[in-house]
Amino acid sequence: MSDLRALAEAVGIAPRWQNYRYEWMDVSDDSLRTILKALGFPAGSDTEIAESRASLAAERGDLSPMITTTVDTPTHLPIEPGPYELTLEDGTRRSGTLDAAEGGATLPGVAEIGYHTLKAGRSQAILAVAPHQGRTVADMGRPWAFAVQLYALRRKGDGGLGDFEGLRQLMAPAKRHGADGIAISPVHAQFSADPDRFSPYSPSSRINLNVLHAAIDLPSSPENDALEQAELVDWGTVSRRRLAALRAEFDALSTEKRAALAAFRAESGDALETHARFEALHAVQFGQHGRWHWRTWPEELRHPASPDVAAFARENATEVAYHAFLQWRADQGLAAAQKAARDEGMKIGLIADLAVGADSGGSHCWARQDQILGSLNIGAPPDLLNGRGQNWGLAAFSPTGLRQHGFGAFLEMLRAAMKHSGGVRIDHALGLRRLWVIPDGHDSKDGAYLAFPQDDLLRLIALESHRNRAIVVGEDLGTIPAGFQDEMAQSGVLGMRVLWFERNLQSFWQPRGWSNAAAAMTSTHDLPTLAGWWLGRDLEWRAKLDLAGGPANEAQDGHDRFRDRFMLWEAMSLSGAAEGPPPPNDQPGPFVDAATRYVAAAACDLALLPIEDALGLAEQPNLPGTMSEQHPNWQRRLPGSADKLFDAPEVVARLAGVGEARRT
Repeated sequence: MSDLRALAEAVGIAPRWQNYRYEWMDVSDDSLRTILKALGFPAGSDTEIAESRASLAAERGDLSPMITTTVDTPTHLPIEPGPYELTLEDGTRRSGTLDAAEGGATLPGVAEIGYHTLKAGRSQAILAVAPHQGRTVADMGRPWAFAVQLYALRRKGDGGLGDFEGLRQLMAPAKRHGADGIAISPVHAQFSADPDRFSPYSPSSRINLNVLHAAIDLPSSPENDALEQAELVDWGTVSRRRLAALRAEFDALSTEKRAALAAFRAESGDALETHARFEALHAVQFGQHGRWHWRTWPEELRHPASPDVAAFARENATEVAYHAFLQWRADQGLAAAQKAARDEGMKIGLIADLAVGADSGGSHCWARQDQILGSLNIGAPPDLLNGRGQNWGLAAFSPTGLRQHGFGAFLEMLRAAMKHSGGVRIDHALGLRRLWVIPDGHDSKDGAYLAFPQDDLLRLIALESHRNRAIVVGEDLGTIPAGFQDEMAQSGVLGMRVLWFERNLQSFWQPRGWSNAAAAMTSTHDLPTLAGWWLGRDLEWRAKLDLAGGPANEAQDGHDRFRDRFMLWEAMSLSGAAEGPPPPNDQPGPFVDAATRYVAAAACDLALLPIEDALGLAEQPNLPGTMSEQHPNWQRRLPGSADKLFDAPEVVARLAGVGEARRT
């Protein structure tokens, strides 16, 4: 193996990977050099490679700022044996001697869960002691929850966009029908200066909130009423109207409310202030000068700690306060929704959605540059469905940066997600082990797999889940590394079992055989709804947008769907969820009833029912691989108000069937 490839492997970059045909593919030397440089390990020459190897060895030859371990488990440390002192979170101090071990020393197991301070020789670190598992649903029976696209909710006065008040109003009817939680689409912060950007999975920040979901009543007018009654969200128009109304509210704040805002800012600290400064800067740099990405801003504004940024914040204190106010209003609304869930008696309440990455031009990357892969995008390698691979245009955490900074940004993100929720869904949880990273300006095929400190991340997830009493669901769909699902289950993270994938070529598997450590789902936001699948609506979209690959493939897809309808109906009949012959292709109602019961009966510890399937809707929220001008991604609204969404007799009967299937 060359020195370059040896360095890449040592850093965590896989110089080879297996494609969907199980063929081994080599990553080019140019790609390895580019990725290594982006990670802080230059490899353009033999000298740089040697210096990077020395730097890596020095980094790993001392205590990291944070060491993770599991309760009552001895921990290996890369330092010399000798005396140590451990200060627990409650202030209790202990001392002892580190035993000698190969390549370092061993710290005896610690029985107390939490974040403690370890001193050994001249080294000091935080010792994060995690439980064996995070919060689980084991004591909740067999709960189930709805899944909803938050923007899709309706209420009187919302002006055309679902908000946290609509979410609060959904709690009572959801609980009345037996749900113990509501999983929501991501509510991460977007770009107030550019409201035409609205994909919930491409946020500015995964720490702060999308202020457009802050509840505000827009006055009745022909324009507002038309927006409110529309089938699709007009993100740009609605956003500007909502922001204008919130600005008017901010300008008229009473002395008492200004004091409450000041208290919120003091409590929220650096994460809020940095984001508020970014938003105020972005309004100037993009709104007035067309500089959208912060890397195109003047050099003196490209780092949040610069004197020029501090001066800008002083000179524009009102604008910074306004953006802090928007976060305050959003935080109040999300807290009220979770309180309503608890007041109704829901065992879980809200389940937040944590996107896999953030836009590199957003506040998260600006604020945490030393812990984020700023010049690498994440995506997927070429596969059977996409020969060019995928570039999601998102930035993720840097494994090196996280270790060097005590996993600070990762913990900050987890705590923000769990602040007002009883659970978290981690998008593309496979990224806890590895991510496909692509250098800026390159094709996906030029990427490579980058390893992440999975054991550390899973321990921290378990610890924060335990402390916040929040369950965790990890999206484990796609090409799954060996052993990954078992390791997730051991830490208490539920996987996802989606109806369409629980099958082989000959049959759909009986739900009683689905794994316990998972959430059973009829579908996801990226896949056909039940009604849409039975009708073949997804196939119509693929043909219309030429996504199937031509008439021959379209014909094959139609043939396969014809076969799969009978195959699934047979499986549902065998399970007792369906009776009689399958309904006609243009009458999906009986199929939706049977399929929701079928999935609800799964052995999985949790079941998630998308509201589109509860209502029997045909259109899916998102069609991957398309732009919003091709397909109305993240724009469809639900057909009724949040407080009356489940009132139709057929929906009442369907949800009763779901509840019965979960109980029995």
